[in-house]
Amino acid sequence: MWFRFLRNRSRISLIGRSLATAITLLPVAAFAEATSDPIAVNVDQAKLVKLPAQVATIVVGNPLIADVSLQPGGLVVVTGKGYGATNVIAMDRAGSVLVDRVIQVEGPTDQVVTVYRGVERESYSCMPVCQKRITLGDGSAYFQSTMDQANNLNSQASGNAAAAAKP
Repeated sequence: MWFRFLRNRSRISLIGRSLATAITLLPVAAFAEATSDPIAVNVDQAKLVKLPAQVATIVVGNPLIADVSLQPGGLVVVTGKGYGATNVIAMDRAGSVLVDRVIQVEGPTDQVVTVYRGVERESYSCMPVCQKRITLGDGSAYFQSTMDQANNLNSQASGNAAAAAKP
């Protein structure tokens, strides 16, 4: 009788320990499953992604495809820079890998009209009126002309803002 009580007690103890371990590991398993999905972002756009708070270092496989900026509390800003896929690895201060995820950078989702002039390509954003929109793969002259206009406008706006701020 005493032997049966001890045997049942050890089974209950084993079941209790197994249950406690499963409950403890449940959040880890759920986090690992949730973070296995790729991070999808459009080129020239940014996305906020929540990572564990103890992230101290971020490594991006190919910074020409995506840029990742670490913010306090494990928040990262992922910016699509070029088409394709790369990965991001997040590590804690001890160098342990906390997260390793794929970043998939896709094309623009706005209404883009592409005009081909022979082998040269031009892109226009047509929402609601078509305007020049530089996109990776556009012809060099078109790309450079549009960039020069945007940079000129930006420097004039910055100069006017600085002049307005002076007393």
